Amino acid sequence: METRTVVTGVIGQDSHLVGISLIEFSLKEAGFNVVSLGACVSQSEFINAAIETGAAAILVSSLYGMGVLDCEGFRNKCREAGLNDILLYIGGRLRTGNAGAWTWAEIESKFKEMGFDRVYPPDTLPAVAIADLIQDMKLNPESMRTSSPI
Repeated sequence: METRTVVTGVIGQDSHLVGISLIEFSLKEAGFNVVSLGACVSQSEFINAAIETGAAAILVSSLYGMGVLDCEGFRNKCREAGLNDILLYIGGRLRTGNAGAWTWAEIESKFKEMGFDRVYPPDTLPAVAIADLIQDMKLNPESMRTSSPI
């Protein structure tokens, strides 16, 4: 049986919930089981929730510019917890320091080096992440509701 469970939340001390709330709504509409952790979530909380629920993916949001610091070592901690195959996605405003100092390609490369499978820039539509999840989780697209209202 294919799992459709994903864990979502806003990492670190970030309290911006609007973006992740839109993603969660769209994921539920598409047929995913969403375990929402809310804002100000630690790496350990994401990992524990994924273990407890048998989730196939963790979707991280970060809007306050500290994503690089908040996510350092996340993939290694997942592996240490036995989550070797968990999908890690991140999106939002992922720049740190001088906002103009990093290009999007540099930001994406940095998070991929950190072990994230998918990295999304601001303003990415939920349908893009949903299509990627369906593909990466090897779900049957016909069994999913892929037309997201957002």
